Amino acid sequence: MVINWLFGRREDAPTVEARPQAEVPDSPAALASELFRLTRFINASAGQLPTEAMVVARRITDTVGTVLHATRDRDLDIHARVSLNGIVRDYLPTSLRTYLALDPASRDQPRAGGPGATVALGEQLDALLDAATEVLTAVRNDDANSLVAQGNFLRAKFARSELDL
Repeated sequence: MVINWLFGRREDAPTVEARPQAEVPDSPAALASELFRLTRFINASAGQLPTEAMVVARRITDTVGTVLHATRDRDLDIHARVSLNGIVRDYLPTSLRTYLALDPASRDQPRAGGPGATVALGEQLDALLDAATEVLTAVRNDDANSLVAQGNFLRAKFARSELDL
């Protein structure tokens, strides 16, 4: 009681352990929730996006969903977290919103020093699909490496040694 008074703690104040923890913004659960919202946005924009862009955008969300599903029982690697967070919260929605904000009549007109907006959107989506596929490949390789490491551990732990009599 005196120690609480000395350090300015109220006895009726909740302890640190009793306070609810905020969800980590790039946790698999938070990313899955954001991915759901992004997929709804893409589906709602289907009539305004070129067909190819729509297909590639959904391939990106499906690939990200596969990564999140594959890692649902464990934590994501920091590199995967950063990549997926960027794709889901920034890169993909920004590319799509920027394209949709353009006047539809000007989307296919060539720009000075670069392609038209539709071509540029396609290039951006292809790059994002490549990035999402790389994350998926890395997660799958990590799973395979973990399985091999577990097998090596089990062999070392339970296999008979040549030194055993």
